[in-house]
Amino acid sequence: MAMTSRERMLTALANGRPDRLPCQVHGWMPYYLKNYLNGMDQWQAFEKFGIDYAIYVSPTYSYDEKALANWVVERQDLGTDTSGNPCERVTITTPKGTLHKHVTHTDITSYDTEYLLKSVADFDLWNAFYPVPTGIDFSAMQQVKDRLGDKGIIRTHSFSPGQGSPWQSFCILFGTEQAIMLGMDEPQTLHHMLEAIVQKTLRVTELWHGIPADMVEVGGGTGSSTVISPNFYRTFGLPYDRRQNALFHAVGLKVVNHFCGGLMPMLDVVVESGADGLETMTPPSMGGDCDLRAASRRVGDRLFFIGGFDQNAGFESGTPAMARQLVRECFEATHDHAGYILCPSDHFFRGDPACLQAFADAARECTY
Repeated sequence: MAMTSRERMLTALANGRPDRLPCQVHGWMPYYLKNYLNGMDQWQAFEKFGIDYAIYVSPTYSYDEKALANWVVERQDLGTDTSGNPCERVTITTPKGTLHKHVTHTDITSYDTEYLLKSVADFDLWNAFYPVPTGIDFSAMQQVKDRLGDKGIIRTHSFSPGQGSPWQSFCILFGTEQAIMLGMDEPQTLHHMLEAIVQKTLRVTELWHGIPADMVEVGGGTGSSTVISPNFYRTFGLPYDRRQNALFHAVGLKVVNHFCGGLMPMLDVVVESGADGLETMTPPSMGGDCDLRAASRRVGDRLFFIGGFDQNAGFESGTPAMARQLVRECFEATHDHAGYILCPSDHFFRGDPACLQAFADAARECTY
């Protein structure tokens, strides 16, 4: 009997075998929707291709007015860079000093060209005044869930000042190389900072009971083995991830660890973190190291997987025939060992929509 998309995806998240291979995309990028799909929204895009819906939505937070008054954000237009991209300076004023960074915006994304925190003193300033929510509202999320129905799942993001987990968030604030060197030279200082970050995440997650979501995403690329060693992660990632993952479970969510990069040496520590699943399973052709078949054999009985599809070869420079071939290879690699949701290894911004249609059609043909 055919499952609904929601049943299919939840079965995979429970590390079971659904009726056929579920498939999603890792979020629809506005650039792709505008330039390749005539400006349709994500709901229309999921429907167009017949892909299982994975909608990303977070709670609405409220803050104490005094806390907001102590964290005043101002933006200054800096004109354009040599490539014509708009740039701005972001200044944050607190009662005891200011922080600032530079941001560059492109048609595809925005990125920091100067980190917000440059020193331990900057972190102390951030830690003292960064606003933490005091209230939460799930009504907007519930509206999405009601609209979604049985078409798929709702994913959400943890409250963290960067992405996913304390180590990843600290690297976004401070810079990855600088964060690694701090861990080597002043490990107790780094532990102090990571503890401050995780405490904010835990405080907010305590408000999450009753959240109308299915899964939360943690981790990030700076936890990948192409950035740090397993031993470094065991020291500066694992203790904090374990605590927040346990609380996410307590509020009723599945946890997926997002390592967009190397992950084969990290498989066992992801299991130890208490995560339920792992993404993005990036293959060597995309700059990662994932061997889906080997990963499935090693930890497929303990983790579900999301990802593994080479979106460069399959979408951005691919053909429908290539997309179909790559889908089949992902399915065969995970068929026997892991709950699996087919997904591009990360975001994609270009590609013939016919390749996406072949991706979705091929997934429907992969039955268990």
